[in-house]
Amino acid sequence: MDLRCRDWMAALPEELWDVPLNHLAIPGSHDTMSYCLDINSPLVRSESDIFRILDGLCCCFTRPTIYKWATTQDRCIEDQLAMGIRYFDLRVARKPSEPGSHLYFTHILYTHLTVLETLASMVSWLDAHPKEVVILACRHFEGMDDQIHESFILALQHLFGAKLCPRQVLLSYDADVASRHAQLLPAIPYWWANQGTARGAIRYLEWQQQLGRPEGFFVTGLNLTAARKYILTNPKQSLRTLTWAQWEYLSKWLQDQRPGSDRRSLNIIAADFVGPLPLCSLVIGLNRKLLTRHNSD
Repeated sequence: MDLRCRDWMAALPEELWDVPLNHLAIPGSHDTMSYCLDINSPLVRSESDIFRILDGLCCCFTRPTIYKWATTQDRCIEDQLAMGIRYFDLRVARKPSEPGSHLYFTHILYTHLTVLETLASMVSWLDAHPKEVVILACRHFEGMDDQIHESFILALQHLFGAKLCPRQVLLSYDADVASRHAQLLPAIPYWWANQGTARGAIRYLEWQQQLGRPEGFFVTGLNLTAARKYILTNPKQSLRTLTWAQWEYLSKWLQDQRPGSDRRSLNIIAADFVGPLPLCSLVIGLNRKLLTRHNSD
């Protein structure tokens, strides 16, 4: 862990203090909470009936396979914060047929940890690092009606209190109910390539760059997605091995990018396995390019 990134926002040069956050390069984690998936949990409701039947018949085969391809992170949220991650991709759901009001995170499976207990640990970290700002993207909701959404939003407002937008916690909420709450940001666009190779992912990202960046926050996803045929024909592989094998190509492309307001500039850059891979230092380092431009102006 590069501890120099722990308080990187507080350490930004004075010349960048007035740069809007959506013009900075900000490291993020894709499927932030998949480090604590429960291999014995039900599948999320959005999975197909055929997949559910197959899982019920062959769970001794399907579960280990699902687990190693659904796990995108291996560091807890406190470690991710300490490494410099400031964008968190949070998939929130209610477990079917479970009594009580607990909500969990998901990625095909549900997590061991509940949403509010996890975010409470984030509040403690932010208390100790008052100059750091986080962007939370709550999206891909499962099994939640308007009443549950409103109850969850009320709990988030109570939990974060004065930290909530526009202070330390910028909370994006990808559901219609968000329009009723001035403190919530709308959904943040995520450039997801849906590709299993670095070349394919970069080709998609460069196509998006040609179209031009959104005005507000947006995420460039460096995460790879394996096709089910690849998963079935490569039983010894996992998302981790796929990501590691392609990282050098992705990182070289990343080093050539720059933040800012230009049409082709990047903002939030998210990836898988942000613990073992040096994403944070690379992304934070891109902000030095803004200094070059500032000095030339």
